[in-house]
Amino acid sequence: MFYLALLADEKNATEWAPDSPEFAVAVARHEAFTERAGSAIVGGAALYPSAEAATIRNADGRALITDGPFAETAEVVGGFYVLVGTDLDEVLEIARHIPEAIVELWPMFEWMPVTDQNGCWLALLREPVAAAVAPGTPQWDEGMAEHEKFGRLAGAAVRGGGALYPPDSATTIRVRGGELLLTDGPFAETAEVANGLYVLAADDRESAIALSAKIPVSPKGCIELRQIVDYAE
Repeated sequence: MFYLALLADEKNATEWAPDSPEFAVAVARHEAFTERAGSAIVGGAALYPSAEAATIRNADGRALITDGPFAETAEVVGGFYVLVGTDLDEVLEIARHIPEAIVELWPMFEWMPVTDQNGCWLALLREPVAAAVAPGTPQWDEGMAEHEKFGRLAGAAVRGGGALYPPDSATTIRVRGGELLLTDGPFAETAEVANGLYVLAADDRESAIALSAKIPVSPKGCIELRQIVDYAE
């Protein structure tokens, strides 16, 4: 089964530019983790600082665009992994070694592997907890049909993506003093939680925003748009 691991930390720890010494140190820690995890990692990326993010909200059928990440919380997403394992326990044992303060682990209903993420953006879909629907329901099927329409519209710009199970299936991981702390549910104390993601190719921020504004979200849902770090730069 596939799991999405959203990596979060205090805001100050996620504001390192890719050319900074602090970012290089973080990359070295993650290289050690990827060597340890091996084939259990099937996707992932580091993200540019949240100050360069954009949030696209559904406002009565119109796209309302604001600068910055979606939530005014102490923790900000700085990257993600997609992990594969036979069950949650196996993936937890892998995820506990991720060098990040907080890891939000979500089982994925569907994962479309990323073909090429150079020049790409992460569109993280969020929705109110109350709007979450379970796979197999008519509401889920209606939502998937809308995403299939978006896929046909976006074409080759969609480089990968996935859908998540409802928030009661998520687990938050914290490791403090070598001790593993697990809590049920997502880490963010907000009304909006993740429910899916796309990896989109776009020439620039404006193009990425324009494409993301066409992604179907629930009436009070939103999209957090973040540029993926290109290590080839």
